[in-house]
Amino acid sequence: MKIGFIGCGNMGGALARAVAKSVGAENIFVYDIDTEKVNAFAEETDVNVADLEYIVLNCDYIFLGVKPQMLKNLFEKVAPIIEERLTDFVLVSMAAGVTLASVLTMAQVDCPVIRIMPNMPVSIGEGMILYTVNDFVSKEECNSFIDIMRFAGKLDKIEEEKIDAASAVSGCGPAFAFMFCEALADGAVACGLSREKALLYAAQTLAGSAKQLLESGEHPGKLKDAVCSPAGSTIEGVNALENGGFRASVIDAVRSSYERTVELGK
Repeated sequence: MKIGFIGCGNMGGALARAVAKSVGAENIFVYDIDTEKVNAFAEETDVNVADLEYIVLNCDYIFLGVKPQMLKNLFEKVAPIIEERLTDFVLVSMAAGVTLASVLTMAQVDCPVIRIMPNMPVSIGEGMILYTVNDFVSKEECNSFIDIMRFAGKLDKIEEEKIDAASAVSGCGPAFAFMFCEALADGAVACGLSREKALLYAAQTLAGSAKQLLESGEHPGKLKDAVCSPAGSTIEGVNALENGGFRASVIDAVRSSYERTVELGK
């Protein structure tokens, strides 16, 4: 099986690294308009550098790792090549806000398309990858896709009409989590801790809390209550967050990200 990546930026490169662990670097073919970047990436990872024509004509899964606003221009180049394709293939689009139907329209051919929304932690194998498929994707193709992505993180199939809302949490959420981690560390520094220790304590606290939430299956509110002793330190901090509009700010951040994602798809 040959896997092609058109675009090896932060996300495309992270996914290529993850997929290489399942199929082998020798079966990964990458293209990027920035030849210096793609050559450096290939030297680092042992994947193959290829041109657009080779990837489109030969790869079984073709990952489209370009920004939404660049996808139309990309398909103007690859659509004529797709017409020459004689064997089965699957397009995998990670363009925010771009629907499965829009990808087919730009491809100018009926073909299997998987739409994914990965997030930054795929780079360490702990990503959250949302995916949805069109009617041309067979069960075998879907299973193969899940298999080659197994080292990227957790995959979850979702209805397309909900994927933009979901990606506002998982796709944009790491930035919000990093901001919260930084703020926790800033608070600790303000209380006298070194920056190094403050960041360590904040990051491990977030990682442990997330793992406990996932493994326990408990509602986050119940876990929060378990930390808050009557008249204790934690409930005072919770009160300070509420006074600062913490919940409302996070909700607004997710809603704003969702609305922007919808705009990008138009």
